[in-house]
Amino acid sequence: MTRSVLPDLDVFAAVARHRSFRAVATQRDVSVSLISQTIRRLEEQMGVTLLTRTTRSVTPTAAGLELLGQLEPGLALIHKALERLNQHRGSPLGSLRINAPAPVAQFLLAGLAARFVSMHPGVSIEITADAAMTDIVRDGFDAGVRIDKDLQQDMVAVRIGAPQRYAVVGAPSYFSRRPIPKSPRDLAGHDCIRRRFPGGGLQTWDFQRRHIAPDTGTPRLVVNDAQVAVNAAVAGGGLAYVHEKYVERELTTGELVRVLEGWSPGIGPPYLYYPRQRFLSAAMKAFVDFARSAAAEHPGSKAH
Repeated sequence: MTRSVLPDLDVFAAVARHRSFRAVATQRDVSVSLISQTIRRLEEQMGVTLLTRTTRSVTPTAAGLELLGQLEPGLALIHKALERLNQHRGSPLGSLRINAPAPVAQFLLAGLAARFVSMHPGVSIEITADAAMTDIVRDGFDAGVRIDKDLQQDMVAVRIGAPQRYAVVGAPSYFSRRPIPKSPRDLAGHDCIRRRFPGGGLQTWDFQRRHIAPDTGTPRLVVNDAQVAVNAAVAGGGLAYVHEKYVERELTTGELVRVLEGWSPGIGPPYLYYPRQRFLSAAMKAFVDFARSAAAEHPGSKAH
């Protein structure tokens, strides 16, 4: 086998592992068609079909699974060898893709990433803000950020910030015609602006005190974006339940009033996570160490 086949084999292993042409193309910053052409060329050289493609999925054939099993140990050794060289550099090289919920991406991760890349000009970071529970391995991400209750046990998790809190808010014009709720149970008598997630489900209005399951009734206004919910609440459309960072300005100006603050709607601290078995690249290791140190500098957000 000629050495020129090795890059194609590396692409095949990535596609077979992620089961997605698009994820690998995004990860490598190339077109999907280039990844497809690479696989087709490899299959022609091998004289066997390695991947079964449909409009919705990519799965390895029996031959593909056998090849993947033989390839992965060798490719892992090559990547580790290259990364060990990278770690001898004064500053790492590489790219990182990180998936995170929109509030964490906007108010925490963006700042961390900006400071990190200014310190390490050889590293680039792509942040995807996503409300869905993404499979970071399948979709080609190096890491994700989620709240501790949403983490899977086979992941390494590093706390990178303080507990996140949600706020229930409404406009003065709304409260001029509706009573201020004193407990989550009072929400049953209010117009609640609900948010629908990409998977189709409605966001649950959770509160820190346990055994409270507020009845938010039948929503009269449903949105798929937190800022839209804020704007609707400012217009007097009802109560909104959003990350408190989204309403700092409106609370200061008096456009919105916060209620039920004593019930402390909260979702816990955010964690940067990645697969336990994954060999960390120099760029990823440096970012993990940086995020952990940044969290430790702030009271209430000490890294574990």
